[in-house]
Amino acid sequence: MQLSAPSLIAVAAALALASPLAAQKAKPLVIDEAAATATANAALEVAPIFDGHNDVPNQLRARVANQINSFDFEDTTHTGEAHPQGAVMQTDLVRLRQGKVGAQFWSVYVPSNPDEPEAVQEVIEQIDVTKRLIAKNPDALRFATTADQVERAMADGKIASLMGMEGGHSIGSSLAVLRQLHALGARYMTLTHNSNTPWADAATDNPKFDGLTDFGKDVVREMNRIGMLVDLSHVSEATMMDALDVAKVPVIFSHSGARGVNGHPRNVPDSVLARLPENGGVVMVVALPGFLNEERRQWFARRSAEEARLKALWQGQPAKVTEAMDAWDKASPEPATTIQHMADHIDHIRKIAGVEHIGIGGDFDGMPSGPVGFEDVRGYPLLFAELAKRGYSQAELEMIASRNILRVMREAEAYAASVAGEPPIETLITPPAKAE
Repeated sequence: MQLSAPSLIAVAAALALASPLAAQKAKPLVIDEAAATATANAALEVAPIFDGHNDVPNQLRARVANQINSFDFEDTTHTGEAHPQGAVMQTDLVRLRQGKVGAQFWSVYVPSNPDEPEAVQEVIEQIDVTKRLIAKNPDALRFATTADQVERAMADGKIASLMGMEGGHSIGSSLAVLRQLHALGARYMTLTHNSNTPWADAATDNPKFDGLTDFGKDVVREMNRIGMLVDLSHVSEATMMDALDVAKVPVIFSHSGARGVNGHPRNVPDSVLARLPENGGVVMVVALPGFLNEERRQWFARRSAEEARLKALWQGQPAKVTEAMDAWDKASPEPATTIQHMADHIDHIRKIAGVEHIGIGGDFDGMPSGPVGFEDVRGYPLLFAELAKRGYSQAELEMIASRNILRVMREAEAYAASVAGEPPIETLITPPAKAE
Protein backbone atom coordinates (compact mmCIF):
# COMPACT_ATOMS: atom_id res chain seq x y z
CA MET A 1 0.00 0.00 0.00
CA GLN A 2 1.16 3.57 -0.71
CA LEU A 3 1.88 5.71 2.36
CA SER A 4 1.26 9.43 2.40
CA ALA A 5 3.20 10.47 5.52
CA PRO A 6 5.81 13.21 5.11
CA SER A 7 9.25 11.93 4.26
CA LEU A 8 10.76 13.14 7.55
CA ILE A 9 8.25 11.09 9.49
CA ALA A 10 8.84 8.09 7.28
CA VAL A 11 12.59 8.26 7.92
CA ALA A 12 12.00 8.50 11.67
CA ALA A 13 9.65 5.53 11.50
CA ALA A 14 12.21 3.46 9.62
CA LEU A 15 14.84 4.21 12.23
CA ALA A 16 12.42 3.29 15.00
CA LEU A 17 11.56 0.04 13.26
CA ALA A 18 15.23 -0.88 13.18
CA SER A 19 15.55 -0.25 16.90
CA PRO A 20 12.21 0.12 18.72
CA LEU A 21 13.81 -0.13 22.15
CA ALA A 22 16.17 2.70 21.35
CA ALA A 23 13.28 4.79 20.07
CA GLN A 24 11.35 3.98 23.24
CA LYS A 25 14.14 5.27 25.50
CA ALA A 26 14.80 8.39 23.46
CA LYS A 27 13.42 11.72 24.64
CA PRO A 28 9.88 12.05 23.19
CA LEU A 29 9.56 14.45 20.29
CA VAL A 30 6.23 16.29 20.33
CA ILE A 31 5.03 16.90 16.77
CA ASP A 32 2.23 19.05 15.43
CA GLU A 33 -1.31 17.82 14.85
CA ALA A 34 -1.09 17.46 11.07
CA ALA A 35 2.12 15.45 11.22
CA ALA A 36 0.72 13.35 14.08
CA THR A 37 -2.41 12.55 12.10
CA ALA A 38 -0.29 11.58 9.09
CA THR A 39 1.84 9.27 11.22
CA ALA A 40 -1.21 7.65 12.83
CA ASN A 41 -2.92 7.13 9.47
CA ALA A 42 0.23 5.65 7.96
CA ALA A 43 0.57 3.22 10.89
CA LEU A 44 -3.06 2.08 10.73
CA GLU A 45 -2.87 1.66 6.97
CA VAL A 46 -0.21 -1.04 7.27
CA ALA A 47 -1.13 -2.34 10.74
CA PRO A 48 -4.89 -1.96 11.34
CA ILE A 49 -6.30 -2.12 14.85
CA PHE A 50 -6.51 -5.59 16.41
CA ASP A 51 -8.83 -4.96 19.35
CA GLY A 52 -8.83 -7.32 22.31
CA HIS A 53 -12.40 -7.10 23.57
CA ASN A 54 -15.82 -6.19 22.18
CA ASP A 55 -19.14 -7.23 23.72
CA VAL A 56 -21.39 -7.24 20.65
CA PRO A 57 -22.32 -10.93 21.27
CA ASN A 58 -23.69 -10.00 24.70
CA GLN A 59 -25.65 -7.14 23.14
CA LEU A 60 -27.20 -9.65 20.74
CA ARG A 61 -28.28 -11.80 23.67
CA ALA A 62 -29.62 -8.88 25.71
CA ARG A 63 -31.34 -6.97 22.89
CA VAL A 64 -32.65 -9.62 20.50
CA ALA A 65 -32.26 -12.90 22.43
CA ASN A 66 -29.69 -14.07 19.83
CA GLN A 67 -32.36 -13.94 17.10
CA ILE A 68 -30.22 -12.33 14.39
CA ASN A 69 -31.62 -13.52 11.07
CA SER A 70 -33.07 -10.04 10.51
CA PHE A 71 -30.42 -8.14 12.50
CA ASP A 72 -28.59 -5.47 10.46
CA PHE A 73 -24.98 -5.21 11.62
CA GLU A 74 -24.02 -2.80 8.85
CA ASP A 75 -25.52 0.15 10.76
CA THR A 76 -26.64 -0.09 14.40
CA THR A 77 -27.04 3.64 15.07
CA HIS A 78 -30.82 3.20 15.35
CA THR A 79 -30.71 0.43 17.96
CA GLY A 80 -31.53 2.85 20.79
CA GLU A 81 -35.15 2.97 19.67
CA ALA A 82 -35.79 -0.53 21.04
CA HIS A 83 -33.63 -0.18 24.18
CA PRO A 84 -35.25 0.64 27.56
CA GLN A 85 -32.70 3.40 28.27
CA GLY A 86 -32.30 4.43 24.64
CA ALA A 87 -28.73 3.13 24.52
CA VAL A 88 -27.33 2.83 21.01
CA MET A 89 -24.86 0.07 20.20
CA GLN A 90 -21.27 1.29 19.88
CA THR A 91 -20.25 -1.09 17.10
CA ASP A 92 -21.28 -1.77 13.53
CA LEU A 93 -19.57 -2.50 10.24
CA VAL A 94 -19.65 1.11 9.04
CA ARG A 95 -18.02 2.42 12.20
CA LEU A 96 -15.50 -0.43 12.43
CA ARG A 97 -14.24 0.57 8.98
CA GLN A 98 -14.08 4.23 10.03
CA GLY A 99 -12.11 3.18 13.11
CA LYS A 100 -9.55 1.29 11.00
CA VAL A 101 -10.28 -1.98 12.81
CA GLY A 102 -8.74 -4.95 11.02
CA ALA A 103 -9.23 -7.66 13.64
CA GLN A 104 -11.52 -8.10 16.61
CA PHE A 105 -11.75 -10.49 19.53
CA TRP A 106 -15.51 -10.79 20.04
CA SER A 107 -16.25 -11.62 23.68
CA VAL A 108 -18.42 -14.70 24.12
CA TYR A 109 -19.21 -13.56 27.65
CA VAL A 110 -21.88 -14.92 29.96
CA PRO A 111 -22.52 -13.56 33.48
CA SER A 112 -20.80 -15.15 36.46
CA ASN A 113 -22.93 -18.09 37.47
CA PRO A 114 -22.51 -20.59 40.32
CA ASP A 115 -24.58 -23.00 38.19
CA GLU A 116 -21.61 -23.94 36.02
CA PRO A 117 -23.44 -26.34 33.66
CA GLU A 118 -25.82 -23.49 32.80
CA ALA A 119 -22.83 -21.22 32.13
CA VAL A 120 -21.35 -23.86 29.80
CA GLN A 121 -24.58 -24.02 27.81
CA GLU A 122 -24.78 -20.23 27.59
CA VAL A 123 -21.21 -19.78 26.37
CA ILE A 124 -21.83 -22.36 23.62
CA GLU A 125 -24.90 -20.32 22.64
CA GLN A 126 -22.71 -17.20 22.49
CA ILE A 127 -20.15 -18.98 20.33
CA ASP A 128 -22.99 -20.03 18.04
CA VAL A 129 -24.43 -16.51 17.67
CA THR A 130 -20.97 -15.03 17.07
CA LYS A 131 -20.20 -17.52 14.32
CA ARG A 132 -23.61 -16.87 12.77
CA LEU A 133 -23.03 -13.09 12.84
CA ILE A 134 -19.69 -13.57 11.07
CA ALA A 135 -21.18 -15.92 8.47
CA LYS A 136 -24.07 -13.49 7.90
CA ASN A 137 -21.65 -10.69 6.95
CA PRO A 138 -19.08 -12.36 4.66
CA ASP A 139 -18.27 -9.19 2.73
CA ALA A 140 -16.93 -7.55 5.90
CA LEU A 141 -16.07 -10.25 8.45
CA ARG A 142 -13.97 -13.42 8.27
CA PHE A 143 -13.65 -16.04 11.00
CA ALA A 144 -10.06 -16.52 12.18
CA THR A 145 -8.29 -18.66 14.75
CA THR A 146 -4.58 -18.12 13.96
CA ALA A 147 -2.25 -15.19 13.46
CA ASP A 148 -1.72 -16.12 9.81
CA GLN A 149 -5.48 -16.16 9.24
CA VAL A 150 -5.76 -12.73 10.86
CA GLU A 151 -3.12 -11.27 8.58
CA ARG A 152 -4.65 -12.85 5.47
CA ALA A 153 -8.06 -11.45 6.37
CA MET A 154 -6.58 -7.99 6.88
CA ALA A 155 -4.75 -8.19 3.55
CA ASP A 156 -8.04 -9.08 1.86
CA GLY A 157 -9.81 -6.10 3.41
CA LYS A 158 -11.85 -8.17 5.87
CA ILE A 159 -12.18 -7.74 9.63
CA ALA A 160 -10.63 -10.87 11.13
CA SER A 161 -13.09 -12.13 13.73
CA LEU A 162 -11.89 -14.19 16.66
CA MET A 163 -13.59 -15.26 19.88
CA GLY A 164 -12.47 -14.78 23.47
CA MET A 165 -14.23 -16.24 26.52
CA GLU A 166 -14.70 -13.90 29.47
CA GLY A 167 -14.89 -15.72 32.79
CA GLY A 168 -13.52 -19.13 33.77
CA HIS A 169 -16.94 -20.18 35.09
CA SER A 170 -17.73 -20.90 31.43
CA ILE A 171 -15.70 -24.14 31.50
CA GLY A 172 -17.61 -25.64 34.42
CA SER A 173 -14.35 -26.46 36.24
CA SER A 174 -13.59 -29.02 33.53
CA LEU A 175 -10.47 -29.20 31.39
CA ALA A 176 -12.44 -31.37 28.96
CA VAL A 177 -14.91 -28.52 28.44
CA LEU A 178 -11.99 -26.09 28.07
CA ARG A 179 -10.52 -28.22 25.30
CA GLN A 180 -13.83 -28.52 23.48
CA LEU A 181 -14.48 -24.77 23.64
CA HIS A 182 -11.04 -24.24 22.13
CA ALA A 183 -11.96 -26.73 19.41
CA LEU A 184 -15.06 -24.59 18.71
CA GLY A 185 -12.76 -21.62 18.09
CA ALA A 186 -12.30 -19.77 21.40
CA ARG A 187 -8.76 -18.38 21.41
CA TYR A 188 -8.49 -16.76 24.83
CA MET A 189 -10.14 -17.13 28.21
CA THR A 190 -10.29 -14.56 30.98
CA LEU A 191 -9.69 -16.66 34.09
CA THR A 192 -12.43 -14.89 36.08
CA HIS A 193 -15.02 -12.20 35.58
CA ASN A 194 -16.11 -10.00 38.50
CA SER A 195 -16.53 -12.95 40.89
CA ASN A 196 -14.17 -15.70 41.97
CA THR A 197 -14.35 -19.03 40.20
CA PRO A 198 -13.95 -22.23 42.23
CA TRP A 199 -10.24 -22.10 41.31
CA ALA A 200 -9.19 -18.43 40.91
CA ASP A 201 -9.57 -15.11 42.72
CA ALA A 202 -11.10 -12.16 40.87
CA ALA A 203 -9.97 -8.55 41.27
CA THR A 204 -13.37 -7.36 42.49
CA ASP A 205 -14.31 -10.18 44.88
CA ASN A 206 -13.07 -11.02 48.37
CA PRO A 207 -9.98 -13.25 48.01
CA LYS A 208 -10.57 -16.91 48.71
CA PHE A 209 -7.50 -18.75 47.41
CA ASP A 210 -4.76 -16.09 47.44
CA GLY A 211 -4.50 -16.50 43.67
CA LEU A 212 -4.88 -19.79 41.80
CA THR A 213 -5.65 -23.20 43.26
CA ASP A 214 -3.71 -26.24 42.04
CA PHE A 215 -6.51 -26.87 39.56
CA GLY A 216 -6.32 -23.22 38.46
CA LYS A 217 -2.63 -23.69 37.70
CA ASP A 218 -3.51 -26.75 35.64
CA VAL A 219 -6.00 -24.61 33.71
CA VAL A 220 -3.16 -22.25 32.77
CA ARG A 221 -0.89 -25.16 31.83
CA GLU A 222 -3.59 -26.76 29.66
CA MET A 223 -4.39 -23.47 27.97
CA ASN A 224 -0.71 -23.14 27.10
CA ARG A 225 -0.62 -26.72 25.83
CA ILE A 226 -3.56 -26.29 23.44
CA GLY A 227 -2.63 -22.75 22.32
CA MET A 228 -5.36 -20.75 24.09
CA LEU A 229 -4.22 -17.34 25.37
CA VAL A 230 -4.41 -16.79 29.14
CA ASP A 231 -6.27 -13.51 29.76
CA LEU A 232 -5.58 -11.86 33.12
CA SER A 233 -8.04 -8.99 32.91
CA HIS A 234 -10.49 -9.20 35.84
CA VAL A 235 -8.24 -11.33 38.06
CA SER A 236 -6.60 -10.37 41.35
CA GLU A 237 -2.94 -9.38 41.61
CA ALA A 238 -2.19 -12.70 43.34
CA THR A 239 -3.85 -14.59 40.48
CA MET A 240 -1.82 -12.57 37.97
CA MET A 241 1.37 -13.49 39.78
CA ASP A 242 0.49 -17.18 40.04
CA ALA A 243 -0.40 -17.31 36.35
CA LEU A 244 2.88 -15.65 35.39
CA ASP A 245 4.74 -18.18 37.54
CA VAL A 246 3.12 -21.06 35.65
CA ALA A 247 2.78 -19.69 32.12
CA LYS A 248 5.16 -20.91 29.41
CA VAL A 249 3.94 -18.38 26.82
CA PRO A 250 2.95 -14.71 26.90
CA VAL A 251 -0.27 -13.76 28.70
CA ILE A 252 -2.66 -11.01 27.68
CA PHE A 253 -4.85 -8.51 29.49
CA SER A 254 -7.66 -8.17 26.95
CA HIS A 255 -9.12 -4.95 28.41
CA SER A 256 -7.29 -3.37 31.35
CA GLY A 257 -5.52 -0.16 32.29
CA ALA A 258 -2.54 0.72 34.49
CA ARG A 259 -3.12 0.85 38.26
CA GLY A 260 -0.26 3.33 38.57
CA VAL A 261 -2.50 5.85 36.77
CA ASN A 262 -5.91 4.80 38.10
CA GLY A 263 -6.15 2.72 41.27
CA HIS A 264 -9.11 0.59 40.21
CA PRO A 265 -8.47 -3.09 41.07
CA ARG A 266 -9.35 -4.02 37.46
CA ASN A 267 -6.13 -2.36 36.34
CA VAL A 268 -2.67 -3.91 36.20
CA PRO A 269 -0.28 -3.01 39.05
CA ASP A 270 3.31 -1.98 38.39
CA SER A 271 4.53 -5.17 40.08
CA VAL A 272 2.90 -7.17 37.26
CA LEU A 273 3.86 -4.74 34.49
CA ALA A 274 7.49 -5.15 35.54
CA ARG A 275 7.25 -8.90 34.83
CA LEU A 276 5.85 -8.54 31.31
CA PRO A 277 9.19 -8.11 29.51
CA GLU A 278 10.27 -11.54 30.77
CA ASN A 279 6.91 -13.14 29.98
CA GLY A 280 6.35 -11.32 26.68
CA GLY A 281 2.71 -10.50 27.43
CA VAL A 282 0.55 -7.57 26.31
CA VAL A 283 -1.79 -5.20 28.15
CA MET A 284 -4.58 -4.21 25.76
CA VAL A 285 -5.60 -0.83 27.13
CA VAL A 286 -9.29 -0.42 27.93
CA ALA A 287 -11.47 2.61 27.16
CA LEU A 288 -13.85 2.43 30.14
CA PRO A 289 -13.77 5.88 31.81
CA GLY A 290 -13.93 4.55 35.39
CA PHE A 291 -10.73 2.59 34.78
CA LEU A 292 -8.93 5.50 33.06
CA ASN A 293 -9.62 8.72 34.95
CA GLU A 294 -8.65 8.64 38.65
CA GLU A 295 -10.64 11.81 39.30
CA ARG A 296 -13.70 10.12 37.86
CA ARG A 297 -13.10 7.02 40.04
CA GLN A 298 -12.94 9.20 43.16
CA TRP A 299 -16.08 11.06 42.06
CA PHE A 300 -17.97 7.78 41.69
CA ALA A 301 -16.90 6.69 45.19
CA ARG A 302 -18.19 9.98 46.64
CA ARG A 303 -21.44 9.64 44.73
CA SER A 304 -21.95 6.07 45.93
CA ALA A 305 -21.30 7.13 49.52
CA GLU A 306 -23.80 9.98 49.24
CA GLU A 307 -26.44 7.70 47.77
CA ALA A 308 -25.93 5.19 50.61
CA ARG A 309 -26.19 8.03 53.17
CA LEU A 310 -29.44 9.30 51.66
CA LYS A 311 -31.00 5.84 51.54
CA ALA A 312 -30.20 5.37 55.22
CA LEU A 313 -31.54 8.84 56.03
CA TRP A 314 -34.75 8.55 53.98
CA GLN A 315 -35.70 4.90 54.38
CA GLY A 316 -38.94 4.05 52.63
CA GLN A 317 -38.96 7.45 50.85
CA PRO A 318 -37.31 6.83 47.46
CA ALA A 319 -38.64 10.08 45.99
CA LYS A 320 -36.65 12.08 48.54
CA VAL A 321 -33.51 10.08 47.70
CA THR A 322 -34.00 10.71 43.99
CA GLU A 323 -34.59 14.44 44.54
CA ALA A 324 -31.49 14.77 46.72
CA MET A 325 -29.31 12.78 44.30
CA ASP A 326 -30.49 14.94 41.39
CA ALA A 327 -29.35 17.99 43.34
CA TRP A 328 -26.01 16.31 44.17
CA ASP A 329 -25.43 15.44 40.51
CA LYS A 330 -26.17 19.00 39.47
CA ALA A 331 -23.71 20.37 42.02
CA SER A 332 -21.06 17.68 41.37
CA PRO A 333 -21.06 16.73 37.68
CA GLU A 334 -19.09 13.71 36.51
CA PRO A 335 -15.52 14.67 35.52
CA ALA A 336 -14.92 14.33 31.79
CA THR A 337 -12.71 11.46 30.61
CA THR A 338 -10.85 12.01 27.34
CA ILE A 339 -8.57 10.26 24.90
CA GLN A 340 -5.69 11.92 26.76
CA HIS A 341 -6.50 9.79 29.83
CA MET A 342 -6.29 6.65 27.72
CA ALA A 343 -2.97 7.79 26.28
CA ASP A 344 -1.69 8.37 29.83
CA HIS A 345 -2.18 4.65 30.56
CA ILE A 346 -0.30 3.74 27.40
CA ASP A 347 2.52 6.08 28.44
CA HIS A 348 2.71 4.44 31.86
CA ILE A 349 2.81 0.89 30.51
CA ARG A 350 5.47 1.95 28.04
CA LYS A 351 7.55 3.40 30.90
CA ILE A 352 7.33 0.28 33.09
CA ALA A 353 7.12 -2.61 30.61
CA GLY A 354 8.00 -1.19 27.19
CA VAL A 355 6.11 -0.46 23.99
CA GLU A 356 6.33 -4.13 22.93
CA HIS A 357 3.81 -4.95 25.68
CA ILE A 358 0.93 -2.62 24.73
CA GLY A 359 -2.23 -3.28 22.74
CA ILE A 360 -5.78 -1.93 22.61
CA GLY A 361 -8.89 -3.57 24.11
CA GLY A 362 -11.70 -1.05 23.93
CA ASP A 363 -14.52 -2.96 25.73
CA PHE A 364 -17.07 -1.37 23.40
CA ASP A 365 -20.67 -2.46 23.87
CA GLY A 366 -19.67 -3.58 27.35
CA MET A 367 -19.76 -0.08 28.87
CA PRO A 368 -22.09 2.95 28.72
CA SER A 369 -19.60 5.01 26.70
CA GLY A 370 -15.92 5.43 26.00
CA PRO A 371 -14.03 8.70 26.62
CA VAL A 372 -14.85 11.94 24.86
CA GLY A 373 -13.71 11.44 21.26
CA PHE A 374 -13.65 7.67 21.73
CA GLU A 375 -17.33 7.03 22.41
CA ASP A 376 -17.57 4.19 19.90
CA VAL A 377 -15.37 2.15 17.57
CA ARG A 378 -14.68 5.12 15.29
CA GLY A 379 -12.26 6.64 17.79
CA TYR A 380 -9.06 4.61 17.31
CA PRO A 381 -7.43 6.98 14.74
CA LEU A 382 -7.85 9.93 17.13
CA LEU A 383 -6.19 7.95 19.93
CA PHE A 384 -3.27 7.05 17.67
CA ALA A 385 -2.92 10.68 16.55
CA GLU A 386 -2.71 11.65 20.24
CA LEU A 387 0.05 9.08 20.75
CA ALA A 388 1.90 10.39 17.69
CA LYS A 389 1.67 13.92 19.12
CA ARG A 390 3.40 12.55 22.23
CA GLY A 391 6.30 11.33 20.11
CA TYR A 392 5.39 7.71 19.35
CA SER A 393 6.94 6.65 16.05
CA GLN A 394 5.03 4.96 13.25
CA ALA A 395 6.76 1.68 14.10
CA GLU A 396 5.66 1.95 17.74
CA LEU A 397 2.10 2.73 16.71
CA GLU A 398 2.08 -0.33 14.47
CA MET A 399 3.21 -2.47 17.40
CA ILE A 400 0.43 -1.12 19.62
CA ALA A 401 -2.22 -1.40 16.89
CA SER A 402 -1.71 -5.07 16.03
CA ARG A 403 1.88 -6.28 15.77
CA ASN A 404 2.31 -6.98 19.50
CA ILE A 405 -0.83 -9.12 19.86
CA LEU A 406 0.00 -10.96 16.62
CA ARG A 407 3.43 -11.77 18.08
CA VAL A 408 1.79 -13.13 21.23
CA MET A 409 -0.56 -15.30 19.19
CA ARG A 410 2.34 -16.69 17.17
CA GLU A 411 4.33 -17.51 20.30
CA ALA A 412 1.32 -19.33 21.79
CA GLU A 413 0.80 -21.25 18.54
CA ALA A 414 4.48 -22.18 18.33
CA TYR A 415 4.55 -23.45 21.91
CA ALA A 416 1.39 -25.52 21.35
CA ALA A 417 2.97 -27.05 18.23
CA SER A 418 6.16 -27.85 20.17
CA VAL A 419 4.25 -29.84 22.82
CA ALA A 420 1.67 -31.40 20.50
CA GLY A 421 2.91 -34.85 21.46
CA GLU A 422 2.20 -34.35 25.15
CA PRO A 423 -1.02 -35.90 26.50
CA PRO A 424 -3.83 -33.69 27.82
CA ILE A 425 -3.80 -32.90 31.51
CA GLU A 426 -6.29 -35.18 33.24
CA THR A 427 -8.20 -34.30 36.38
CA LEU A 428 -10.58 -36.45 38.36
CA ILE A 429 -14.27 -35.87 37.74
CA THR A 430 -16.33 -36.01 40.91
CA PRO A 431 -18.71 -38.99 40.54
CA PRO A 432 -22.42 -38.30 40.96
CA ALA A 433 -23.94 -39.08 44.33
CA LYS A 434 -25.56 -42.50 44.53
CA ALA A 435 -29.33 -42.55 44.87
CA GLU A 436 -30.57 -43.84 48.22
